[in-house]
Amino acid sequence: MKILAIHGSPRTTHSNTRRLAALVLEGAAGSGAETEMIDLVDHRITPCTACEGCSFTGTCVFDDDVPALVARMQEADAVIFGSPVYIDNISGQMKVFFDRLADAIHYQVMAGKFGCSVATTHESGGDEVVAYLNHVLNYLGILSVGGFSVATAGKAEYVDDAGAEAQALGRKLAAAVTSGFSDPVQETLLADNRSYFRTIVEENRDFRPEEYGRWLRMGWIE
Repeated sequence: MKILAIHGSPRTTHSNTRRLAALVLEGAAGSGAETEMIDLVDHRITPCTACEGCSFTGTCVFDDDVPALVARMQEADAVIFGSPVYIDNISGQMKVFFDRLADAIHYQVMAGKFGCSVATTHESGGDEVVAYLNHVLNYLGILSVGGFSVATAGKAEYVDDAGAEAQALGRKLAAAVTSGFSDPVQETLLADNRSYFRTIVEENRDFRPEEYGRWLRMGWIE
């Protein structure tokens, strides 16, 4: 069982968000998971230009670190997203990364995985950012087991005060991998998303026959 955390704070080891995600990983590790942390700021991620090149070839026109990051996500059984709140939204680093996941979203290459989300903020916007992070997980075909935010009021120790909740979330995520997790509301949403993305897969079947075949095998195309 491998669980991967991806956080979008530019502050790396000084980041409250990184610390919170690490506490979630600690809970998962205590349940037997192999864990890994990715600091997006340490990777080359070129902003998407909406050229649609990936839609036809499955490969982005930019030669950077995103394909390797996507591969690490595919190798994991579960994914944790974490971001600080910057002007009532996720960090710029996180958004640029998310925009580059369009092809992974359209072709649902993460389907069947589980995830959760965390955020830190000085005062407000944390719950909204967690909801958005979980929304992106769902777009990827990932079922979220939950998430929460911590308002620090400038005091980093508030993150450690949330350690028990964070570790419990990590254990819940690990349990989803080993024993399953169901949420009818999310499952309906995931099915609706696939129905929408199916049009893209069908339109590009001559360019992406392997992906089209995978969708047929999964029963997502009749």
